[in-house]
Amino acid sequence: MWAEKLSQQLGRPTWGVGGWLVTRFFIRKNRVLEENAVQLCGIQPGDTVLEVGHGPGLGLRSAAKLLTHGTLLGVDYSELMHNKAKKLLKEHVASGKVRLHLCDVAAMPLADNTVDRVFHCNCYYFWPDQRKGASELHRVMKPGALMVTTLRLENVSLLASKQALPKDKWRPEVYMSALSDSGFTDVRMEDARAENITFQAIYATASK
Repeated sequence: MWAEKLSQQLGRPTWGVGGWLVTRFFIRKNRVLEENAVQLCGIQPGDTVLEVGHGPGLGLRSAAKLLTHGTLLGVDYSELMHNKAKKLLKEHVASGKVRLHLCDVAAMPLADNTVDRVFHCNCYYFWPDQRKGASELHRVMKPGALMVTTLRLENVSLLASKQALPKDKWRPEVYMSALSDSGFTDVRMEDARAENITFQAIYATASK
């Protein structure tokens, strides 16, 4: 029972003690992964950039620093995370530089072929339908656009062993297969290191 509740909170934090604890966890454990996902994307100043499952907004804050005349989009289906990110980035939201959407990755209110870069962190295992999510991301990305996701496979596999993650959906090969089947090319996973932490980065390019 506890594993199921933890999985629910990790995937879609809600108001209350559980959501508060998960928020603190995200802030402490995800910062390095979020910031490096941003860096590995190769964001340019005028890009349109999307973060999926933005959580409390750490990755969005990092990406905003790289954009001078671009647009930053964020989607998350947790009302708690949506509101926390909106508060953290209130100045950017007010100026229109950042636009946040409370929605599922499989149903984003974004136009076709408009996004230059996508990043996400510790996210794909919670998508209700990975193939629908991957197809929707491919739809909104420009041909040749790059997507990067970061995770610490060691930690993810540990959570999975405790049944705190959806069965098999946590496995990188399952996610990567969904990307390939949805039209992404050059789908690959590489090890990376930052701040004495080894993590994995999965790359995928929208087909031209």
